[in-house]
Parts: sequence; C-alpha cells; structure tokens
Amino acid sequence: MTNSPLRFIISGGGTGGHIFPAVAIANELRRRMPDAEILFVGANGRMEMTRVPDAGYKIVGLDITGLQRRLTPQNLMFPVRVFRSVRKAGKLIEEFRPDAVVGVGGYASAPVLLAATSRAIPSLIQEQNSYAGLVNKLLAKRVNKICVAYDGMEKFFPADKLVLTGNPVRTEIALGNRDEALKFFGLDPNKKTLLVVGGSLGARTLNQATAAALLRLREAGIQLLWQTGKLYFPEARQQADQAAGLHALEFIQRMDLAYAAADIVISRAGALSVSELCLTGKASILVPSPNVAEDHQTKNALALVSKGAAVLITDEHASERLYDEALRLLSDPERQQQLSTRVRELARPDATVTIVDELLKLIKKERITELD
Repeated sequence: MTNSPLRFIISGGGTGGHIFPAVAIANELRRRMPDAEILFVGANGRMEMTRVPDAGYKIVGLDITGLQRRLTPQNLMFPVRVFRSVRKAGKLIEEFRPDAVVGVGGYASAPVLLAATSRAIPSLIQEQNSYAGLVNKLLAKRVNKICVAYDGMEKFFPADKLVLTGNPVRTEIALGNRDEALKFFGLDPNKKTLLVVGGSLGARTLNQATAAALLRLREAGIQLLWQTGKLYFPEARQQADQAAGLHALEFIQRMDLAYAAADIVISRAGALSVSELCLTGKASILVPSPNVAEDHQTKNALALVSKGAAVLITDEHASERLYDEALRLLSDPERQQQLSTRVRELARPDATVTIVDELLKLIKKERITELD
C-alpha cells in the first residue's frame, strides 16, 4: 500500500470490554505489519492507562470523564473537559499523523474521533454491544465504517456503514487444554467444575450468591473457580479455603485454561464475555448487570437466549435462583451439550481479521482518492 510504515490511533476504554478488543485489533495490525506505528488514546485514571502499556503499547491520556446522573461539580466542568480533550486530541493527530483512527467506545474515543473526522482521516468504530453506546451513536454519521457484533444494528447506525464482524476476541482463549487446565488449578478430573466470572472488577451479586452457595457446592462434589475481583477477594478466599476444590481468585490471568477446565460458566453478559463464551462453546448462565447504560447486558444475553444458546437469570433473582439453576445444569450433560452446540454456532473467530481488513480498505480508498 505504501513504502512507509502505516500509523494508527486506537481510542477509547474505561472497561475491559473496550480495552481487550482494542488490544486485539492492535495485535492483528502488528501481526500483519510489524513496523506499523500504533498509539492508544485513553482517559486519565481509567484502567486502560495501565492495561495498554502492559500489552506493550504506548498510550496517551485525556482528561475526559462521562456525565454523572446527578448535578455535580464534575458535570459543570464537563464542557470544559470536552473542549480541552478535543483540542489535545487534535494536537496529537497533527503530530502523530495517523493513516486511520479506530474508536472502541468509552470517554476517550469521542474527542479523538471528532478531531480525526474533522480532518477527513479514515475512521472506524467498533461497537461491542447489541445496544449501541451513546458515544458511538453520536459519532456514527461522521465515521466511515461501523463494525458491529450483532444483527439489527441499523436501528442505531446508518445501514450503509455497517459491517457485521463480531467482537475481537483473543483466539487463544479457545485453545486451552483440559488436562493442563486441571493440573494448573489443582482440580480433580473426576469432578464437575463451575467457573464464575463477574468481569475484571468482579460483581457483587455473583459474589454474594456464590458465597451463600459454597456449602451446597461442596456437598454436591462440585469444584469451583471463582474470579471475585479485588474488593471481595480477601473475604472470598477465607470462605472458599475452608473446602478443597473451591478456589477463589482475585483475577484469572489464564482464562484459556479456566474455560478449558469448566463444565459450565456463570457470568455477567458484557460483550467480551459473551463473545468468549461463543468462541469457547461453553454452556452458561448469564446474569446481566443492571448497572450499565440502557441495560445493554440484558440485550446481549437475550441475543443468546433467543437462540437457545444460554440461560438467563436476572440480577434481582440471582440470590434465590442462580445456584438452583447451576446445579440442575451441572447434573444434565445433555442440556449442557445442547447449549454448547448452539452457542458455538454464534462464534465469529475471524472478527479481528475482518475489522483490520475494513480498516485497510479505508486507507486504500483514501490513497486512491488522493491520487485522483
């Protein structure tokens, strides 16, 4: 396409559901073009400011936050922060001179995409959820392409810009070996294993329901891998350590092995979690978080449940129903297999490749236009 290395800015973050897809896109760019120059732009104080450097990429932070639901001094400063962030993003773009810009959602993507589109730089949005985020909806008319993970997204975005790609997921997540996984976590190969994950920060409802069910799990001979998040971990470790085979972990680094070990999974319904369940083909019970914009996790979960690919338990009913359902599912191999087969049919393992293909098409089109 050109003799000089291509340059990319990837913007957004705030949660693992934004950050991990962004890193997956960067990794695919680097796999194809080892000399490509990639710069991330995030929001100061958010988790991307540590997770992105840990993945081996440079990141610059903007002083941008979201609007609070009540009147606060932070809200009064919001217009000022946006103006400053757009100005800083414009300066970054003029200095870095990207060939294309990617927005993955989150606070930081808005100033960067506003600055990029005002300079006619090829721009692409990657929307992870089945209900579009506010930032992406506002920017949809300005960008060139919108890569989505679900059907029916034309109700949020211009239909002529949509490309159904799926969500970028680390493909190695599905390559874990069960024997290695059981050995890694110290699990008994003759017992069923339940994996509970509430996202990278943990989930209070899942943690409380799991803590209350530990005795039932032990009596049923069920092994547990329980990602608790940082805040709940000290208490959970004490509770779980009282019984062999019940493992509380603050954060699971080797999710490939955790999925490989699991017979079923209890999870929130963030876009990344849902995509990983599809790729690994795991029977799951989804408990959508009620504390997200537009209840988008419920919509993510329903996209699976409507196809017979997962079980849904609402957050408000989790304390009384979650572990009744989990124990029923663990004792029903035929239903596990049915859920596994159907969820695997929804996987899009080539999502990251397709998104990068679309990005490079935009650059090629821009180059041809310039020559004309």
